[in-house]
Amino acid sequence: MEYLYKKLKDYASSGYYGFHMPGHKRNGGVTGADLPYEIDITEIEGFDDLHHADGLLKQAQERAASVYHAGETHYLINGSTVGILSAVLGCTRRGGKILMARNCHRSVYNAVLLNELEPVYLYPEILRGTELNAQVLPEKAERLLEENPDIKVAVITSPSYDGVVSDIRSIADIVHRRGGILILDEAHGAHFGFHPAFPENGNVLGADVVIHSLHKTLPSLTQTALLHMNGQAVDRKRVRRYLHMLQSSSPSYVLMAGIDECVRLLEERAEDMFGSYVQLLRQIRERLRALRYLKLVETDHYDISKFVVSAAGCVIREKGEIKRFTGKDLYCILKEKYLLQMEMAAASYVVAMTSPADTEEGMECLVSALTEIDGKLAKNIKSERNDAYLPGRAGQRPTAAAPEDEQICTSAQAEAPENEQIYTPAQAEALENAEYIPLSECAGRVVLEYAYIYPPGIPLTVPGEKVSAETAEQLKKYEAAGFRVEGTELRGKVKALVNG
Repeated sequence: MEYLYKKLKDYASSGYYGFHMPGHKRNGGVTGADLPYEIDITEIEGFDDLHHADGLLKQAQERAASVYHAGETHYLINGSTVGILSAVLGCTRRGGKILMARNCHRSVYNAVLLNELEPVYLYPEILRGTELNAQVLPEKAERLLEENPDIKVAVITSPSYDGVVSDIRSIADIVHRRGGILILDEAHGAHFGFHPAFPENGNVLGADVVIHSLHKTLPSLTQTALLHMNGQAVDRKRVRRYLHMLQSSSPSYVLMAGIDECVRLLEERAEDMFGSYVQLLRQIRERLRALRYLKLVETDHYDISKFVVSAAGCVIREKGEIKRFTGKDLYCILKEKYLLQMEMAAASYVVAMTSPADTEEGMECLVSALTEIDGKLAKNIKSERNDAYLPGRAGQRPTAAAPEDEQICTSAQAEAPENEQIYTPAQAEALENAEYIPLSECAGRVVLEYAYIYPPGIPLTVPGEKVSAETAEQLKKYEAAGFRVEGTELRGKVKALVNG
């Protein structure tokens, strides 16, 4: 069996001199940088062409399809973003409707704008005492599809950025009974299906199109991902056409070799690799459950590879003054004092992403750091804990400082704040009677820009929506906590319709 990385290494030492792109000519001495110039080539004889694969790359993609139990698989070297764009554009028709989870990545919103689609939003609930989106409920999807029988495409994100997993099999069945197509953004679940501790992947559970980011949770290079297609409902030719349009016409062989090596690893060593990985995850989770004030968030259905640590309810004494201890505070302390870089921080929690490449030493550092921080919080708030609180999500009552035996996030009990959709994003783009207003004053206004915190890149406002008071309050709290709100043209302001 021929693998791309080995073939590239063999070619590098073959003696061939290249009068072709790229311009570094596989000569690392020109820049002196320690980069893989020697295996960075273009589409030359014997190395196939990703956009017209009929040799080495065709076999590699077929191997990936077999490993992931997919009908057809394509390499993505522009990340999951290009897969999502191609899937949505290829499965919908301009001006049509689409059902989409409101916690989808902004690439789904971009596809909606490009195809001038009318989105119908499926709002997840919010897990009590947190800012985390709960799973997408199948019954909500069914109700919205009944109310909108003309919808033929649905897009769901599972697992979420925070590791919450939805019932994809049930949702796929509901969509299929109505003759529809389910696109699954499973970017954060590329490791699913390789051990019983994780859910099966979306290809097995019935999704028609599945997108996986290999680089997020597996040993692969940044920007590497896969798009899978299953069954006969998808117009595969259209999806392929958009892939050819949107992916670079000069795909990186370094990135493609990274994909191929990752798939080879899964094919040859998945059982051993995931066995030890899951054992380590379980050990670390058991120890983190012993935290007294910081809390390891474990929802009803979640991905055990993501550690979500909540600081909700925690306070700390600084210079004789009691202050709220936030997710941002926890993130900064872990980074600056313990040299531990978290994936992201929210107002009340942090996310630590893991993968099979993590070491016992690295995991031990995380546990030790969190235990030490937790101990200081406990010492500082023993007498003050009833006198301070960390406000919960906008629209909920404040959450008192967590008692030692409080169990956080076992079920979804709070409704997500919903913005009212007045115009589609495409319609909003054409509106000109606009002004820029402070983010804190956008409640009740029709906004014409996206506003989001990155990561995770889930829009809090979408062009054409009338912003709810709860969302405006949430934006205000993010700004006050030091988070940078992205997506708007002017820092701290959002474009809004005049008198709208």
